Amino acid sequence: MRSLQGLAHAIDRLNEAIGVTVAWLALFLVLAAFTVVLMRYVFGVGSVKMQESIVYMHAIVFMVAAGYTLLHNGHVRCDIFYAAASPRRRAMVDLIGVFVFLLPTCALIAWAAWPYVVQAWSVREGSPEGSLGIPAVFLLKSVILVFAGLVSLQGIALALHSVLRLAGAEAPAPEPAEAAGHGL
Repeated sequence: MRSLQGLAHAIDRLNEAIGVTVAWLALFLVLAAFTVVLMRYVFGVGSVKMQESIVYMHAIVFMVAAGYTLLHNGHVRCDIFYAAASPRRRAMVDLIGVFVFLLPTCALIAWAAWPYVVQAWSVREGSPEGSLGIPAVFLLKSVILVFAGLVSLQGIALALHSVLRLAGAEAPAPEPAEAAGHGL
């Protein structure tokens, strides 16, 4: 049981560190958007790279931090099964949800994205705006696989925590109302 608990906590720490780090990108996203607006409407100049950087940062913030959001119960749940449930029932719902919904969905996303990402890497896909844009669309598309991987890992951690709770080796998770507001 200790090795399962150690693995779950290691995944939790990984997604916590990634989420906290990536959250800082939101500040740069806002600053970049402000700069683009200022440049365009005050100085009458534009920058395709700056505009594209906003899209890149937005994608990274939401996709790379999805595992962090799952760690902090920030994703939508079907409250009809969860809100009034006992801690044991919530652990069962989490365990079943991971294996029936979350992991198959992440696997499908990764499977569907793989050829898309491989194709982008094979040609080192750049911006549709040519030399004016960011020449790294292939990296941006790779974030889809990072998303699937990090959410899958956090799903495995959630399943391990659920098994440990069902076995009595770990304290029950906080009530859903307590956990709300902690996600990105």
